[in-house]
Amino acid sequence: MTIKRKVKRVVDKDTFETHTKVNGSNYVRIAGMDGAELNTALGKRQRDQMKRKIQGKVVTLQPVGRSYGRVVAKVRHKRKLLR
Repeated sequence: MTIKRKVKRVVDKDTFETHTKVNGSNYVRIAGMDGAELNTALGKRQRDQMKRKIQGKVVTLQPVGRSYGRVVAKVRHKRKLLR
């Protein structure tokens, strides 16, 4: 099952918020991606790069699980899998 959602806000490199809930949550963690902590310069750069890539845009989600109240999903933007 795939779902399309518009990205409201990028939290960090591997987590974003959607305008409309996905399986009961507005927060999505990108499966297989791990970003640096936001309290580091690298973490802030990674978040800013992800903002430029997907914030305000429509992405395609394929949910694969849940973690800490977030949906974990494979995420595609312009048919490219985000990794």
